[in-house]
Amino acid sequence: MIAVVDYGVGNLFSLCASLKYLNIESVVTADKELLKKANGIILPGVGAFGDAASKLRESGLLEFLRDRAKSGKPFLGICLGMQLLFDKSYEYGEHDGLGLIKGEVCDLNLDTEGLKVPQIGWNSLTFKQKDDPLMKYVKEGSHVYYVHSFYAKNCDESIVAYSNYGVDVPGVVRNKNVYGTQFHPEKSGEVGLNMLRAFVEIAEGNG
Repeated sequence: MIAVVDYGVGNLFSLCASLKYLNIESVVTADKELLKKANGIILPGVGAFGDAASKLRESGLLEFLRDRAKSGKPFLGICLGMQLLFDKSYEYGEHDGLGLIKGEVCDLNLDTEGLKVPQIGWNSLTFKQKDDPLMKYVKEGSHVYYVHSFYAKNCDESIVAYSNYGVDVPGVVRNKNVYGTQFHPEKSGEVGLNMLRAFVEIAEGNG
C-alpha cells in the first residue's frame, strides 16, 4: 500500500487517479498508524512553502514524516512536496523544511528573454544519474509537466535529472530512500506514470 499524505495543501485527485489507473493500492491519510503501515509515502503539495510547513507542523506530521523517512521508508515528494524535503526555503521569508535533502529553495529569477515565471508547461529531462531505479522506465529527453516559481539550489550531489529553463532546474532529486520531483508525474502522461510505477516497485522492494 502507498500512503498519500493529506495535510490540506494538495490537489490529490490527479495523483489518486494515476495510482488507481496503475492498479496500485493507495490511501489518502493523515493517520500516523496508516502511514507507518504503508510500503511507501508520497508527499504532494501546491501553494506556498511556509503555509505548507506550518500545516505539517501543526498537525504533528512534520517530525513524524522526517522520522519515517530517516528510518528508511521509501518517500516521494512532488512539486511543493519535493521542496519541503530541503533544509529551507526563501519563499516570502525564510522557512525551515524537513531537512532530508541538503539545499535550499529559491526564487526562479530569470534574465532570459521569452521565459516567464512561473514555468508552466512541458520540459525535457537530462539525466545526471543514469541508473537510478526511479528512472528505470524513462528515457533521457522525455518531457514532464512543470508548474513552479521556485526551485532547488545547492543540491548538486542529490540531482538525478534536471531540466533547463534559463537555469538548470533540478527535476528529480534523491537522498538514499528519499526522492523528489519538481514536476508533476501525475500530470506528465506515460512518463509520469512510469515514474510512479517505479517508485511503487522501490517501495515494495522490487526496484
